Amino acid sequence: MNNTAERIIKELKKCENKKFIESEKHFFKEPIKTHGLTSQETKEVAKRYFEEIKNLSLPQIFVIAEKLLKTGYNQEIFIVFNWLYRLQKKYSKQHFVIFEKWLKKHIANWATNDDFSTHALGYFLFTFPEFLPKVKQWAKAKNRWVKRSSATSLIYSLRRKKYFKELLAVSETLLTDTDLMVQKGYGWALKEATEHYPKEVLAFVMKHKKIMPRTALRYAIEKLSPAQKKLQ
Repeated sequence: MNNTAERIIKELKKCENKKFIESEKHFFKEPIKTHGLTSQETKEVAKRYFEEIKNLSLPQIFVIAEKLLKTGYNQEIFIVFNWLYRLQKKYSKQHFVIFEKWLKKHIANWATNDDFSTHALGYFLFTFPEFLPKVKQWAKAKNRWVKRSSATSLIYSLRRKKYFKELLAVSETLLTDTDLMVQKGYGWALKEATEHYPKEVLAFVMKHKKIMPRTALRYAIEKLSPAQKKLQ
């Protein structure tokens, strides 16, 4: 298994789609590294290699994961996060340090940020709520992706009727942030919360609408009823 990462990297390089690489870059404001594979193609690679590594210990898997993450390519990063979600039942509290390190070190665009935050990281927080105070602190970070994750990492739990109060606290901190990616992040989380807390989300928007950035507000009210939208 020592060469698993190398084989994956080699295969992805060989399968590069030059045409799709250029079109994919249009979805990002920042420079990205991509092989031009579709999401489905990347998932198929992840699934195939998961059969090789699934019975390894988590420390062994994390060594392979580190090698893939260090490439900086979206596809390698997506493969790691796909594996992490499949391995979620094996998580323990000690893995928070590793996940936080990967968030700060290897996340560089909204796609990898959201894949990690709403799946593996989201499940971790749902399972270990004692780390919520730490996540709330992320809202004050300098790293834009860490700030975005302070909200988006709660989406997994919000869909299961948990951590709404924590989302409101994070949203209060991020409320007037000037970073568009951060605005979209907490706005998206509020939108997801409207599934179970529509009146509460509307109340939050009404309270802060004079200073809440239009982008965040537009995301937050997207799923509210037409009548509720008129109130804001």
